[in-house]
Amino acid sequence: MSEDKDLQHTQKFVYDFTEGNRDLKDLLGGKGANLAEMTNLGLPVPPGFTITTEACKVYLDSGDEPAELRDEVSAHLDALQQTMGKKLGQADDPLLVSVRSGAKFSMPGMMDTVLNIGLSDESVAGLAKQSGDERFAWDSYRRLIQMFGKTVLGVDGELFEEVLDDAKAAKKVTVDTDLDAGDLKKLVKHFKKIVKAEAGRDFPQDPREQMDLAIRSVFESWNTDRAKLYRRQERIPGDLGTAVNICSMVFGNLGPDSGTGVAFTRDPASGHQGVYGDYLQNAQGEDVVAGIRNTVPLADLESIDKASYDQLMQIMETLETHYKDLCDIEFTIERGQLWMLQTRVGKRTAGAAFRIATQLVDQGLIDEAEALQRVNGAQLAQLMFPRFDDGAKSDLIGRGIAASPGAAVGKAVFDSYTAVKWSRSGEKVILIRRETNPDDLDGMIASEGILTSRGGKTSHAAVVARGMGKTCVCGAEELEVDTKRRRMTTQAGTVIEEGDLVSIDGSTGKVYLGEVPVVPSPVVEYFEGRMHAGADDADELVQAVHRIMAYADRVRRLRVRANADNAEDALRARRFGAQGIGLCRTEHMFLGERREMVERLILADTDDERETALSALLPLQKKDFVELFEAMDGLPVTVRLLDPPLHEFLPDITELSVRVALAESRKDANENDLRLLQAVHKLHEQNPMLGLRGVRLGLVIPGLFAMQVRAIAEAAAERKNAKGDPRAEIMIPLVGTVQELEIVREEADAVIAEVEAATGTDLKLTIGTMIELPRAALTAGQIAEAAQFFSFGTNDLTQTVWGFSRDDVEASFFTAYLEKGIFGVSPFETIDKDGVGSLVRSAVEAGRATRPDLKLGVCGEHGGDPESVHFFHEVGLDYVSCSPFRIPVARLEAGRAAAESKGSDSR
Repeated sequence: MSEDKDLQHTQKFVYDFTEGNRDLKDLLGGKGANLAEMTNLGLPVPPGFTITTEACKVYLDSGDEPAELRDEVSAHLDALQQTMGKKLGQADDPLLVSVRSGAKFSMPGMMDTVLNIGLSDESVAGLAKQSGDERFAWDSYRRLIQMFGKTVLGVDGELFEEVLDDAKAAKKVTVDTDLDAGDLKKLVKHFKKIVKAEAGRDFPQDPREQMDLAIRSVFESWNTDRAKLYRRQERIPGDLGTAVNICSMVFGNLGPDSGTGVAFTRDPASGHQGVYGDYLQNAQGEDVVAGIRNTVPLADLESIDKASYDQLMQIMETLETHYKDLCDIEFTIERGQLWMLQTRVGKRTAGAAFRIATQLVDQGLIDEAEALQRVNGAQLAQLMFPRFDDGAKSDLIGRGIAASPGAAVGKAVFDSYTAVKWSRSGEKVILIRRETNPDDLDGMIASEGILTSRGGKTSHAAVVARGMGKTCVCGAEELEVDTKRRRMTTQAGTVIEEGDLVSIDGSTGKVYLGEVPVVPSPVVEYFEGRMHAGADDADELVQAVHRIMAYADRVRRLRVRANADNAEDALRARRFGAQGIGLCRTEHMFLGERREMVERLILADTDDERETALSALLPLQKKDFVELFEAMDGLPVTVRLLDPPLHEFLPDITELSVRVALAESRKDANENDLRLLQAVHKLHEQNPMLGLRGVRLGLVIPGLFAMQVRAIAEAAAERKNAKGDPRAEIMIPLVGTVQELEIVREEADAVIAEVEAATGTDLKLTIGTMIELPRAALTAGQIAEAAQFFSFGTNDLTQTVWGFSRDDVEASFFTAYLEKGIFGVSPFETIDKDGVGSLVRSAVEAGRATRPDLKLGVCGEHGGDPESVHFFHEVGLDYVSCSPFRIPVARLEAGRAAAESKGSDSR
């Protein structure tokens, strides 16, 4: 503990904007690091300083600030006051500052910001005199009390909004800029009364107290529920903390020659180059982001203030060239003077990510390896979702700004609580609001899409939706949203009540009543070998995807196979780029009409009955394999022998019991049903997933695995004699000890040799096993003596390592585990590197120590999960296997993992 205190005393907790740079995001947060970078570039940044994330961590760990923080802040505040030639909150000409959060990773709107710190009953008059604008001064003061009351003192923000709405209604105006100084003075008086009543204290008049309380509030906002929820959603670590940026205020609300805006160096929705952003005259920055007032397009600034517009365009080009990426910029114009308040690498849609990456390659700003790192599998998966059918009949009811693309259909809901509640009940919903705020985050996550009647591409709804990959339409002004009455009214008078179906198109901004049919994504049609002639820019997007996928395929080491059980799925997987089948589940071949044959096998009382049942199944199995080997000719096909418990092929025990009881009551009992019921009772297990299944079936039921091996071998021989190139691999499931595998392999080798002799072929069939039990992983060195390959069954391995029954736990307590932060993500979705992953790693090492040429793959759900693919690359697997639809994602992530690994090695 004393060492921690000594270390704390040697730390520097405050940095001037002139001291940092963009590489210090861990320490200064993204906002602070980029403010410092812009200062270093000589751009017009208001002077200020940053309190580090380390100070935040100390505060959150101990409940108090580092002992020396106040003195460091005082020293930097003194320097700032000398630079500005005025003191914080002084009566005649006050220095005002903003106190803003800024974590390493962008968390838009999730943490606290307070503007105009330093204003008081005394200094507001000085600001009015110094600015020559009394209205501006009182507007700034009411904003401070409103923001400070809500964020620092915890007052319900709706209380301030209601008073503000009443003031506008009384004057018969709709926007706050129509309120004069007298109106704003009255608002300040009302706001202070609200603070006194709700917070139990007066609004602080001491400017330093205001600043200190705001700093603490920013620290504490790191652990608000909405911030924690956002971090879980975006997989941001919870121990990073936030920096605090103290910046001298510049004012966009000084009149028509002032304003504030947000700009993007490229369109974050499409990736197209041009002038994109929003501008709002006579306003402060929060007005734009909150979407409270509708903005004008950034291009309009050219006619409003050409000098500032030209300077902004030059700065945007400088920043994009410097950062070599799309930049998101916040700026303020104070009486014709442009100031840069923030820049960051901007969030973008999936399509924009691919387009921008290839554009930057063409411009020579980045190379193909960097372009590959600029996109990810989640974005590619999003591009593969269906879109609305332009040719279908639809009822267009409005149009807004296309803020985040996609086709979303759901029931209209008008508050976050209802969105979450209905979503948990299995309903698909569209969250409809006038504008969203950070408190709506849980509803936004639960919804299929978001629709707002206010705001633009840079509003809270748009920025957060793009980050989450949610469909969003903003600023649909012709739709009147009434959240209190839970309805939306169109210009034509149509009323959409809560629960009515609506469809929103985030690519066009169109809003429809009812459900609009969807068509396949052009990206999916590209992967399937068909080009789509629909949307105007589809070919451009497809070309960008093609270029990046081609590079990923060139550099990746991991091969990508498919989980497929029939020829149709195999052919689709092959079109999607599969390099073989990593898992063919033979139990799926026993369903449907063949279930009765399996029942006969289960009911067999004698060797003859069992042989008869197996003989009936053999030609059917062989036919399936012939078709599969033909579809995947020249590529490996891993066939897993029968795995699930036999009860899965029998009727439900309750249903069958009722049927037999009813038949007996009528005295016409069916002999077969009676035998089936006896078999069901005999096979009943308390925990069938850990019972008679997998290799245990092959050892207990004579001839079962031999029949399947024969079907595989005969199918391979038939293909080989037809000049095909079958490459079958036989996989034994649920092996826990090498002795199980040795017994099954001895039988399988004998059957294969018999088929080879009978057909005159050399089949070169390989035999391996799934590693899906902890014991198998721990004894992998022994098992490798009998196995020619391992395939990690990470679904069952996760169940057995954690002691989870997947079908039960996901519904019963996983939500609570995620909310409490026990999981960052479900271990069935992304591999648990510390537990399950460590067993995979040790099994790889032990297996290859025994058999250096051991082929290694994975065939669980994790094979198509982006983060897990990187882990499998790292531990040295040869391939991943996943569902056909996820093959492009796995290919992309395998390429990214290889490029990332190569980049790390070169460093």
